[in-house]
Amino acid sequence: MNFISDTRGKVGGGVLLALLGAGIPALVGAALHSHVGEPYQETTLYFGTERPGGRPPVAEQEFMGFLDREITPVFPEGLTLLDGRGQWQRGGKVIRETSYEVVLLYPEKEAEERNARIERIRQAYEDQYQQDSVGRSDDKVSAEL
Repeated sequence: MNFISDTRGKVGGGVLLALLGAGIPALVGAALHSHVGEPYQETTLYFGTERPGGRPPVAEQEFMGFLDREITPVFPEGLTLLDGRGQWQRGGKVIRETSYEVVLLYPEKEAEERNARIERIRQAYEDQYQQDSVGRSDDKVSAEL
């Protein structure tokens, strides 16, 4: 009987240690990856600058004018502008170009209304600068502003 009692104590202690060992990393992970803030949508727009027909690319001052006229008025709370280098293929030829990335952050509950604004911006740039498209990516994020 002592043997069974000793085994239970050893097995029980081993199980307890295993559970604690498994639980501590989970607790630390949860603390490191906690979701702080409110649900937001993050949209990144990718604006190329090359134009068809050998025309000069969209100059920086032209893009900044577009930003001031078309984007800032409909996203007055702010945005992030990044310079980029893009490439794509047309007719088997790789075309490299300067590009701009505009990052917009807005409450998820406003996503439907903001989507209409974003689509108008994309269409305006395509029309004004003879672009095939303006790239777009959307992500759900948590943000505290």
